Amino acid sequence: MVGADGSAEEHDPPLTAPGAGQLVMMQFGLIGLGSGAAAALLFASLTSGSPLSVPLAYLAPLPIMIAALGWSHWAALIGAVTGGLAIWLLFGSLFFVAFFAGIGLPGWWLGYLAMLARPVGSNGTASLEWYPPGRLVAWAAGLASALIVLTVLMMGGDADAFREAMRVAVHEVFRIAASEAGSSGPAALRNPERFVDLLVVVIPPATAVMATLTNTVNLWLAGRIVKFSGRLTRPWPAISEMTLPPLTAAALAVAVAVTFIDGMVGIVAGIVMASLLIVYGVLGFAVIHSVTRGMSARGFVLAGVYAAVLIFGWPILVLCLVGLAEQIFNFRARAALRRGPPAST
Repeated sequence: MVGADGSAEEHDPPLTAPGAGQLVMMQFGLIGLGSGAAAALLFASLTSGSPLSVPLAYLAPLPIMIAALGWSHWAALIGAVTGGLAIWLLFGSLFFVAFFAGIGLPGWWLGYLAMLARPVGSNGTASLEWYPPGRLVAWAAGLASALIVLTVLMMGGDADAFREAMRVAVHEVFRIAASEAGSSGPAALRNPERFVDLLVVVIPPATAVMATLTNTVNLWLAGRIVKFSGRLTRPWPAISEMTLPPLTAAALAVAVAVTFIDGMVGIVAGIVMASLLIVYGVLGFAVIHSVTRGMSARGFVLAGVYAAVLIFGWPILVLCLVGLAEQIFNFRARAALRRGPPAST
């Protein structure tokens, strides 16, 4: 619903009968329990050790987001809480914190924001303005940064303690992998300690990037699934027209500058910088979608871009540069001018 004061509120289904409120709340509860159970199962698949468990765990926020977009953010909140409690009972409090902070809370909050709307216009022509996708992507990055920063602070109160804890963790991972594979692990490298030191530096920002992409892709998938089911009350946003909040570029510039500070401050700044940079990678995808409109080989170009990112990974850096350049050169507006207005029918 949208408040009378013009503030944005969640767009919930209307109640049509006196007893509909109780029925709707019961439905929200059942949907919430189901989404929480599904999210907990996907998250708990990590304990199986199967290679398939990793992509399944990445999809853990999806059921909660589907509940938020298709029913209500209350259903999603019930799912986040019940899923977290199930994880707590099965695996303990540490896993509960990991689930709720990394899966439940982002899934609920992003789903809640996606269904916010406010009235615009006047004189009988009022319509709803929905929460813009660019801000949703920025929120996904902010939540991912907060999660990784919290994890870093839990591992060590200062930079030296964190790096030592990371070294121990990396060595343990290599030891387990080597024992299972029957190899010598990092000891086979020419300079294993340098390789471990590199991983200590790279893992926190890389994890922030993956968390940002996980939040963003799951929200997109949830929207497509709910739209296909006919329950999506907001219009599907034009991703190719996505714009970022005005302060995103300034926040990225500050984060880049602060990364040169030694210690925990620099580590935290690196995590924030990586999350914000991948936001511009998403904007780069939007630019590619926009500027290729009208091209006969558009499908081939888009498929090639997505395949290159999925297979090699590093082309996402090119898209980050495209997104950054879009803020200066406005490629989409230039491409629209070249295409001209749509032909009249």
